[in-house]
Order: sequence, then structure tokens, then C-alpha cells
Amino acid sequence: MEFAEIFNEVNMVGFLLLFFRFAGLFLAVPIFNHKNIPINIKATMAFFFTVFFYSSMPAPTIDINIPTIVIAILGELILGLSVGIVLQLAYNVITFAGGQISYMMGFSMASAIDPQSGVSMPIISQFLSLLGLMVLLSLNLHHWILLFVARTLDTVPLGGFIITKNFFHYIMHAASNMFMVGFMIAFPVIALSLLADTIFGMLMKTMPQFNLLVIGFPIKIMVAFSVLIATLTAIMLVLKGQVQEAFNMLGTFF
Repeated sequence: MEFAEIFNEVNMVGFLLLFFRFAGLFLAVPIFNHKNIPINIKATMAFFFTVFFYSSMPAPTIDINIPTIVIAILGELILGLSVGIVLQLAYNVITFAGGQISYMMGFSMASAIDPQSGVSMPIISQFLSLLGLMVLLSLNLHHWILLFVARTLDTVPLGGFIITKNFFHYIMHAASNMFMVGFMIAFPVIALSLLADTIFGMLMKTMPQFNLLVIGFPIKIMVAFSVLIATLTAIMLVLKGQVQEAFNMLGTFF
């Protein structure tokens, strides 16, 4: 009798909604949304954690009918995608900065397929992106996500997620902040590259035999790499702060 009660109609709907909550997170949150992780592995992880959290899952309060269940499933997927958007905007700060640095170094045409996002990306952006991924792993972001799910089970009932107006306001703020912080990260390289261009321009005026393509570009790349190496620790600290701030803001939405 007890075994039959565990698999009653309400608990099975709750299990399904909890599964889609994890599925939405694994599809959108950095680290879990890596393109090299097969979709069947993500589905297996979602199923495993659903079983793990099943005992602490509150019973859903929605009506048990097909239209309501479909809407509830969409709501759970939107919850996971919303969390992923917030964290991805914070994470994309370094990829945007890497694009600006690549452009100033003359590497804008030197791009490759990013293994994480699956799109073509400048080499510097890809380097910073992979380094940032290791920083997120060192911060135990994957553990934070699981703790966040455990918290939302108490604050957001299964099938009861509703996007608030504050969420859209924060997304607009986070998008503008991504550009501002990205320019701030890339500013040392941009400033010294512009200074190097000014010096090279003065040299070409005083020394017409100065060959910018042969001498100037290698020096400019060397200076940019030196500045990038010197500021790499600060860049990762900025990324850490952005991700932590974004994660703390999630508590105000869900």
C-alpha cells in the first residue's frame, strides 16, 4: 500500500516537473551547458538528481490535467533557462573582453570553434572562456546550482514559476553591465595598443623607412600579450565577482 502511494498521480506529476526543472538548468547554466556533453548525459544527470531530490520534493498543488501539466512543464523549463541567462550574461563578460583584445592585437580574423559554445570565436576570447570555466569549477558553481534547486523547492512550488518584472529589469541591467565591465577588462590592452599606434605613427613620420608591418605589429602583439598576462589574475577575479553577484541576485527573483 505504501509503495502504491509513492507512485500515485500527484507524486508522478511532481517527479516529472522536478525533472524538467533540472533539465532546464542543465541546458542553460554555464558548465552544464557545454556542447561536448551529450544530450543523453544531460538527461541522465537530470534524472539522477531528480531521484536524489525526490524525497525532499513538496507535492505539487496544480490541477492534474493535461493542459495544466503542459503549462507547468514550460514554466519549469523557463525557470532553468532564466537562471542560465542570468549566469551566462555574467560569464560572457570575459568573452566580450577577449573579442575587444583580439581586435586590438590584430587577431580578429584568427578565430576557431569554441568547444563550449559551438560557435566561432576569436582565439583570445576562447582562451579566456576556457580559463573562466576552470574558475567556475574552482568556485564549485555546480554545487551552487544544486543548492539553489534545493532552495527553490521551498520558495517556488513545482509548476508555479512566474517571471516577475524585476527579472526583465535585471536582464537589461546585466546586458549593459556586460559591455561596461568587458570594456573595463580590455582597457589596459586597448590603451597600450593605442599608445603603441601613436608611437609607431610618430616614428613613421620621422623615419619613413620604418616598416610597420615587419616591426610594428610583432611589437604590438608582444606588448598586448605582456599586459594580458599581467592582468590575467585581475580578469579572473572580476569574473568571479560578476558570477557571485549574479548568483546572489537569483534569490530575489525565485
